[in-house]
Amino acid sequence: MGLPRKQYLKTLAGAGLSAAEYGEASPTAPSSVRNRTKFGKNAVFVGVDIGGTKTAIVLCSELPVILSRVEFPTLPNKGPDRALDLIKKTIHLSLDKLGLRISSLAAIGVSCGGPLDRLSGTIQSPPNLSTWVDIPIGSILEQEFGTECRIENDANAGAVAEHRFGAGRGARNMVFLTMGTGLGAGIIINNALYRGATEMAGEIGHVRLTRSGPVGYHKAGSVEGWASGGGVSAVATRAVTAVARNREHTSLSAVLQRKQSLTARDVSEAAKRGDVTAKRILRGTGAKLGEALAILVDILNPERIVIGGLAVRLGDLLLNPARETLRREALASSATACEIVPAGLGEQIGDFAALCVARGL
Repeated sequence: MGLPRKQYLKTLAGAGLSAAEYGEASPTAPSSVRNRTKFGKNAVFVGVDIGGTKTAIVLCSELPVILSRVEFPTLPNKGPDRALDLIKKTIHLSLDKLGLRISSLAAIGVSCGGPLDRLSGTIQSPPNLSTWVDIPIGSILEQEFGTECRIENDANAGAVAEHRFGAGRGARNMVFLTMGTGLGAGIIINNALYRGATEMAGEIGHVRLTRSGPVGYHKAGSVEGWASGGGVSAVATRAVTAVARNREHTSLSAVLQRKQSLTARDVSEAAKRGDVTAKRILRGTGAKLGEALAILVDILNPERIVIGGLAVRLGDLLLNPARETLRREALASSATACEIVPAGLGEQIGDFAALCVARGL
């Protein structure tokens, strides 16, 4: 028997966690999944999606049916120990809720921004997790649960997830872009993940677009500085400050005054309400994104580029300016052959990516 639902939710709340469950032994789930949930006879996989804003823990027997999902704020400024402790507690609680033992675990997969060492299972201070310096998360989780823990760059994991289950299905050559707090790329060539000589392929966020500009990936004027969620925040904060000095109107002025800084979410919500300044900021972001896409298209000649994060939330508001810049900057034949689309898995892409890692990609 698993934990009663009320007790489970109370335990999660006490630990500062929130639960969102998909298909948990539901009548619409395949019978094989219901049986695994009820009896715990078959192995389950755990996916751990670690981002700069939130961390999610998902359990699954067979994709695409997710048995349970719990998330909590990562709070990297508090260091890694708090989050690591919550990851372990959440996995234990989730297994208890499903009536499963630790012995039911087949493998754990961790999806996280780079740099990281996939082979040793070590997180090496990514820009969005700067306090996570050489954290051996693989061995930490293996010791706790007695099962293999695999780790993968989130862009690579996202590329595989979208290629198998999302907007990349049917594409032989594709690129997946994360577009969250940071920005990176996962590359699929001839239906296989491409990692590069030192497993650092796809770090498009580190490429410099301008001599100066917002800082991303420790570099001013980089793709990440201009076209990530963090970049939108930096650009918007400066732009709205300038608008206020000129005594022009934007709804973002009140938000900035209240919060002292702006987030990509603030800008996107204002743009959807028709705020002229917010729309102008996003057009600029889209144009810079298009410059990065043109580089990828000219070098890799993919048939599809799938973009997560902001592209999922904003759609054509962001992607149309990017497409226009791509058509202007890239070789015509290559640009024409390449579709630019938002991630098909939407907000669940991190869940699927981590589970793909657990299953060995």
